[in-house]
Amino acid sequence: MAVPGAGTIDRAGDRIAERLGDERALGIFRRAMTETLDRAVETLADGTTFVITGDIPAMWLRDSSAQLRPYLYLAGDPELAALIAGAVERQCEYIVLDPYANAFNRAPDGAGHSGDRTDMNPWVWERKYEVDSLCHPVQLAYLLWRVTGSAAHLGERFRAAAEAILRVLRTEQDHENRSPYRFERDDCPASDTLVRDGLGPVTAVTGMTWSAFRPSDDACRHGFNVPGNLFAATALGHLEEIAHEVFDDGDLAARAARLRAEISAGVAAHGVVDHPRFGRIYAYEVDGLGDANLMDDANVPSLLSLPMLGAVDAGDPVYAATRRFVLSDANPHFHAGTAAAGIGSPHTPDGHVWPIALAVEGLTAEDAAERARLIATLRDTDAGTGRMHESFHRDRPETYTREWFSWADAMYCELLLRHSGLRLDAEARR
Repeated sequence: MAVPGAGTIDRAGDRIAERLGDERALGIFRRAMTETLDRAVETLADGTTFVITGDIPAMWLRDSSAQLRPYLYLAGDPELAALIAGAVERQCEYIVLDPYANAFNRAPDGAGHSGDRTDMNPWVWERKYEVDSLCHPVQLAYLLWRVTGSAAHLGERFRAAAEAILRVLRTEQDHENRSPYRFERDDCPASDTLVRDGLGPVTAVTGMTWSAFRPSDDACRHGFNVPGNLFAATALGHLEEIAHEVFDDGDLAARAARLRAEISAGVAAHGVVDHPRFGRIYAYEVDGLGDANLMDDANVPSLLSLPMLGAVDAGDPVYAATRRFVLSDANPHFHAGTAAAGIGSPHTPDGHVWPIALAVEGLTAEDAAERARLIATLRDTDAGTGRMHESFHRDRPETYTREWFSWADAMYCELLLRHSGLRLDAEARR
């Protein structure tokens, strides 16, 4: 069976070849763009699109959005646009089913972590509540609308998902007193479960919205993930626009705008801290009680990724200072070695750099030479596999985690598309 949009992908590769002149880097791009569509993406009988992570047969709301994001650059192709629209519709089905779940099954077969102590459903692979899981599908839907001009995917199912998202984000502003969510897992690392009988670490009301887990699927040290909250404010801005321009629903728009303002004010009041070396920077997590976790993680949303997501302007002085922090030895998860220097994650072994983070570094860099350098680093650290892995050792790229991690492939492809002169960040910013 032919890969959807094959001709469009070939033409994009030709454009990259003209700009980059690097056959090996281009070969990784062509393989990733076609392999994702051939092996990770499936059109179901109802016309919706199911997307596995690559090596896990489940659909993460976050990963699937990121995996399809490079195809937005090529969404003038009707086949590619239809696949993305189908993924949005499937994501909305899942969000309506359970807005606290992060990953879902193709069918209600109970696969995945069915033994977790939480309100499981046979459709749910995993029910780790991550605020970004509700934001990525909104942005994917918004960008598809802005890129193609079509609102066909923004129907009643999307509206129902939007209501579920608003309800959960607002409920989790007061997690201690209002949240129905609990999560515990037995016989696992501490990062895979929540303390206090599944309620999580203590938090105060700040205006921000709570998250149990990070985009890495690791438990938050403090309940308010700052990049997740900035991304939530961005997604609520997208919902406000859709409510006005597509639904002509002033009430929905106003509710999204109010929540967006409250979250943004909460970040400004509690999520920005003074660092003795870098000045005013964003914390990674806070609890509203005075505690802050100063770090960054490779998974998106990260502090580094904020301009790419339209959450802040790249020239914002707080972001600029934060960027200097996260790309330095002051960030406990920044690793520099003989093969690469970049951000890793406590989710993987110490000393491992993530290709996702290297791609994000390039996507948020305005300097073309810096993007080219990062493309070369990614090319040279694939361990000869032609794929981007989850992580690799900073000195020994042949030591890596996850043979096929489609999200990392997608980030690499987006970086090459961006380097060839195409952009999405303008459409993502209000």
